[in-house]
Amino acid sequence: MRYNTTVPKALLPYYQEALANYSIAYKKGHLETAWQYLERAHIIGQRYPYAHTLVHWKMLQFGCKIKSRKEILGQIPRLVFGGVKSFVGKIPVGNPGGANVPPLRSFPIEKELQDIFVKAGVALD
Repeated sequence: MRYNTTVPKALLPYYQEALANYSIAYKKGHLETAWQYLERAHIIGQRYPYAHTLVHWKMLQFGCKIKSRKEILGQIPRLVFGGVKSFVGKIPVGNPGGANVPPLRSFPIEKELQDIFVKAGVALD
């Protein structure tokens, strides 16, 4: 099954908010918080090729910022293949997207994010 290629309008504000909060935290040097917002944006946007790829690009940049060889090397294949996997509908639902987790493993989605998907009318399966 192929998913929609763009973030649905009802879900888009939550994705954009996560990225905006990431930028604010990153600029303030609150790197742990910034990373959490990137993970949130990843979970929200991972079904949509452009959104998914953008988050992995930001994760790669983050890895460079903190000089994490593991994150840099882990993000390169995710950046290359993440959008493709979204396009064909083969994503690991709930995966936060960092190099510290297996790229093909699904994770439970926290209640707050589940509620966002429900409000936006987007199925979690």
